[in-house]
Amino acid sequence: MPQPIEAWRPGRTARALIFAAAFGAGLGGLLHPGAEAAPAPDNGAVIIMYHRFGETGLPSTNIRIDQLEAHIAELTSGRYTVLPLPEIVAALNENRPLPERTVGISIDDAFASVHAEAWPRLKAAGLPFTLFAATDPLDKGLPDYMSWDQLREMVSGGGVTVGHHSARHGHMPRQSAADNRAEIARASARFQEELGAVPELFAYPYGELGLELRDVVAVAGFKAAFGQHSGAAGRTADLHMLPRFPLNEAYGDMGRFRLVVNSLPLPVEDVTPADPLIGADNNPPFYGFTVLKGVKGLSALNCFASQNELTVERLGERRIETRLAQALPPGRSRINCTMPGPEGRWRWSGVQFYVLP
Repeated sequence: MPQPIEAWRPGRTARALIFAAAFGAGLGGLLHPGAEAAPAPDNGAVIIMYHRFGETGLPSTNIRIDQLEAHIAELTSGRYTVLPLPEIVAALNENRPLPERTVGISIDDAFASVHAEAWPRLKAAGLPFTLFAATDPLDKGLPDYMSWDQLREMVSGGGVTVGHHSARHGHMPRQSAADNRAEIARASARFQEELGAVPELFAYPYGELGLELRDVVAVAGFKAAFGQHSGAAGRTADLHMLPRFPLNEAYGDMGRFRLVVNSLPLPVEDVTPADPLIGADNNPPFYGFTVLKGVKGLSALNCFASQNELTVERLGERRIETRLAQALPPGRSRINCTMPGPEGRWRWSGVQFYVLP
């Protein structure tokens, strides 16, 4: 069973606020009578994702240092509660409420600039984060990546939890379930050897997944797994298909950052297709979902596709169906659905489809 790799526990932001602020986002009408302690379905967290820092030659995966410092200033302004990802996952899993405007920070791939640029700034600000690392680049000593020694230094320095990101960082949906099990086991062995424990959290490389891979990860014992589809994580989310907001130079300006970290879950059920891995027999996919009762203002809901024209239909009171004009191309494609929420915040739910080449 995977074990936690972390050397920090929350102080001022964690437990004192959890019960006091749990219902600030407000879907109290969704609770059953007499269940005051249960969180509302839109009580959750926003999880943001970074890759590189200060590497301006790679803008699609990079955040400029001035952007990072502005993000840190916003997160430490007093409006947010930044918690370690393991604590957010535990609250979701145990159906415990989270403070209003809870944010989790994740970083993928263990690039050298994480150690050189991000870690010192996040540590000085007292902001915990999870670093999802693939083991093969660390073993190969690639110059663009951190070393195992640097990873150990960060863990021992506090504020850092290590997450599992496979061994090769390849396109896992293209592999068989047996090959994915073997790769996860190989990486887990390296984590055990180098850090003395196996991470409890998993991030899918490139956010690419299907139900078969999701089940492989769940059966391997990970408490939660994360994609790269946008949206806030609420009570209706699958713990092994949790959303994260990817940030880079183009999508890291302060206007969008504030929009993202203030977003609310859009609680949905009966999502179709259930499997985000798309084949020739269901391309384009008919993406749809049912919004839970208690969410008001569905007439303002809209959906957008990353690479396609999209029409949105509302069937009955709560069912939303989308229709793409064309088949999705091989690789990754996203659909994001948003609508205005309370206090000027936005409800946000997304999906990332993966079409096999």
